[in-house]
Amino acid sequence: MSAIFRLLALLTLVGLSSQRPGVLDEISMLEASNSTLLRYPTDFTQNIVPKAIHSHNDYWRDVPLLTALSFGVASVEADVWLVGETLHVGHEMAALTTARTFDSLYIQPLLSIIAGQNPKTQFTVNQTSINGVFDTSSATPLQLLVDMKTDGPSTLPFVLSALQPLRDLGYLTTCVSNGTCTPGAITVVGTGNFPAGNTPLDGILALSPRDVFFDAPLTGKLPSQREPLNSTFDITVSPLASTDYEVAVGWSGIGNISDAQLSAIQTLVADAHGLGIRARFWDTPGWPINARNNVWKTLTDNGADWLNADDLEAAATMF
Repeated sequence: MSAIFRLLALLTLVGLSSQRPGVLDEISMLEASNSTLLRYPTDFTQNIVPKAIHSHNDYWRDVPLLTALSFGVASVEADVWLVGETLHVGHEMAALTTARTFDSLYIQPLLSIIAGQNPKTQFTVNQTSINGVFDTSSATPLQLLVDMKTDGPSTLPFVLSALQPLRDLGYLTTCVSNGTCTPGAITVVGTGNFPAGNTPLDGILALSPRDVFFDAPLTGKLPSQREPLNSTFDITVSPLASTDYEVAVGWSGIGNISDAQLSAIQTLVADAHGLGIRARFWDTPGWPINARNNVWKTLTDNGADWLNADDLEAAATMF
């Protein structure tokens, strides 16, 4: 009997060894082997689709910048405070630390990420454009909003200096005096609550070439068909215009939006779009969730370009 059992076992093994592995077996074997067939240089943001979401107070994330990128968020924001000669990041002075600087949280990670998206290989020797952070859409720039919390004229030179490593590598969107703009992997915009915000408009206007831009006021200051032409704000100065949603619109997201409130959204968006400028409404309701979602949907349905969000995961489901 034992000889019969040995024969049966041998036949079973022969049968198994002759079977070709199924597709799931092949996948498992390739993954286990860490095969070079499954890796490529720019896979850092593999399968992540960029979305027109602005990560409000991005530095509050458990992992700033990277969390936003993981959801495809294409705009982030850092509040910077000039202390001595260092730009620290935080919402208020009490939140500052020596480790959390503009350089450590944003500049150095971006240098690393963009370098990884632009490998120097035999295949890229003739490449003239620079890939952005998103592998699925390499031409999509990351918008970096810098909210200067300390005196603007004093802080701006240090912001410009902090950006120098990105500038040296050609990573920044840049406009020259004749109005020609060259898109880069990163578009830097100085922001704040106009006119009380600390980003100095005069300082931004004086930049030539300009690779830091100004977050224009969406309400009351943009030229439109209803007002005399004001040439201060155009795409070479302000790729973005923003306003306080509560002040400009005020609809809570509960019940029906009024005709006047809907018209306010549409008019402000149209004014910005007429100049090639993107529109953003900040301070949108965050609670209740259904009201927040109603406001988000109404804004996006009526042309708002950036969805200002604290809950990035929820905002990503709107796209």
